[in-house]
Amino acid sequence: MTTWFISRHPGAIEWAERKGLPIDHYVVHADPLQIQPGDTVIGGLPVGLVAAVCARGARYLHLTLDLPAHLRGRELSADQLEQLDARLEEYQVKNTPNAAPLNRKMGP
Repeated sequence: MTTWFISRHPGAIEWAERKGLPIDHYVVHADPLQIQPGDTVIGGLPVGLVAAVCARGARYLHLTLDLPAHLRGRELSADQLEQLDARLEEYQVKNTPNAAPLNRKMGP
């Protein structure tokens, strides 16, 4: 079983190292074909990739933080991640390709 940390953000990588997380591989981009059953994937992946990770029998831990609007789109340091209550939350996502489409217009 392998633990993957997927992030392009140096602050997130430093945060994981400070936490002493048992990471086997730090990678910038997710490749679901590399993930094996029983692996753990940590990161901030889009929902489609999370579904692919879960479909392969892996565990997904999302790097969650309480990010205020003025910090969106900025590189954050490990210290800032700590201040923003960075934490890992487990998600299980399943793709349902035959889901019925919405019958009403979304938005304003």
